[in-house]
Amino acid sequence: MQVQQTIEQKLAQALSPSHLEVVNESHMHSVPPNSETHFKVVAVADQFSGMRKVARHQAVYGVLQEELAGPVHALALHTYSPEEWQARAEQSPDSPDCLGGSKREGGSQ
Repeated sequence: MQVQQTIEQKLAQALSPSHLEVVNESHMHSVPPNSETHFKVVAVADQFSGMRKVARHQAVYGVLQEELAGPVHALALHTYSPEEWQARAEQSPDSPDCLGGSKREGGSQ
C-alpha cells in the first residue's frame, strides 16, 4: 500500500474528520522521482475543538508514528476545528518552496 493511502486511512479512522486532505509534496523537495517522503495534511475534526495546536499535532503524530519512524521525512500539519475551518473560508496555507539539500547548494550565496 502506498504511504499516502496509509496516512489517509489511519487519519480517517482515528479522527473521523469532516475534511481531510493528504497531499504528497515530495516532488517539491530534493528527493528521487515518485518518492513519498514529504506530505501536507489538512484535517478538520470535531475533536480539535478546544485543543491547542500542539495537542492536535501530537494526536496526529501518535496516529502516524510508524510512518514518521520510517518513510515519512516531513509532515506539514494544518489542523482545524469545524468553526476554524469555516472562518478560514475552508482554505489552508500553501506550502513554501523547498530551499534545502542540493537546491540550496546551487543557489547564490
